[in-house]
Amino acid sequence: MRQVSSDHWTAKDVPDQHGRVTVITGGSGGLGLETARVLVANRATVVLAGRNQAKLAAAGAELRRAQPDAAVETVELDLASLESIRRAATELAGRFATLDLLINNAGLMFPPYGLTKDGYELQFGTNHLGHFALTGLLMPQLLAAPGSRVVTVSSNGHRAGRMNFADLNSARHYHRAAAYGRSKLANLMFTYELQRRLAAAKASTIALAAHPGTARTELTRHMSGLSNAAMGPRFRAVNSWLVQDAAMGALPILRAATDPAAIGGTYYGPDGFLQLTGYPIVVTSSGRSQNRQAQRRLWVESEQLTGITYPV
Repeated sequence: MRQVSSDHWTAKDVPDQHGRVTVITGGSGGLGLETARVLVANRATVVLAGRNQAKLAAAGAELRRAQPDAAVETVELDLASLESIRRAATELAGRFATLDLLINNAGLMFPPYGLTKDGYELQFGTNHLGHFALTGLLMPQLLAAPGSRVVTVSSNGHRAGRMNFADLNSARHYHRAAAYGRSKLANLMFTYELQRRLAAAKASTIALAAHPGTARTELTRHMSGLSNAAMGPRFRAVNSWLVQDAAMGALPILRAATDPAAIGGTYYGPDGFLQLTGYPIVVTSSGRSQNRQAQRRLWVESEQLTGITYPV
């Protein structure tokens, strides 16, 4: 888990985003909303994508209250439905000829066993396949924007992930933490393979990944009440080394999305103990995530499962 020395990069280091169009999945709350807050403050046009239209509208209103001239839009998107993903991508392509930034942030963690509308295990189907499909469908708009970026949010949980190609659907055995780790491992493998394909095509678009450490967000809603209480702000005096707020958790995402010095294939995370909390730096992912043969196989499997192919 090699790390580079921290330079305490913060939201104040985000450069002017005027003229850049950003789509953020899971933008109605948590890390997505915190990321949007900073980008809007730096004059980006931000599209909040999510399933719940009421929550999207409330998030947009909150951003406009803080900044009346905020350029905020919304789009309905259910990453557990390929039909919804296609509909959202078509709508976005109709609104914007180019997209400068796609942040694949939305996710599920530790739900009971379930399936997406297309029959895939819920965590793998939403966290990975949904974002794979959305990115592929939006790739023409991303490729049309010079210097565009795809930032996919992974997790420390990827280190426990195993890519069982014989049972990607967890049909034979389901363990919620194992399935989550697999989906987050897939996020990184997807990023590295996408970056390799973009570079081979000599595209100016780059792919990066980030993880928030341990952040207080709604993502933990399927954890036990005791675990959530232990991570809560009431116990900040004793858990500050373990968990941070959503604003700090969003910093690695923001750095991957906006740092002019960032290069494709880079993975950002917190600089603290075990990458749980701290300021964003370049971090190293697990050896399994860097297996090129597995990355290529996952890509092929993802194309077959989603029916989506990329123009690179």
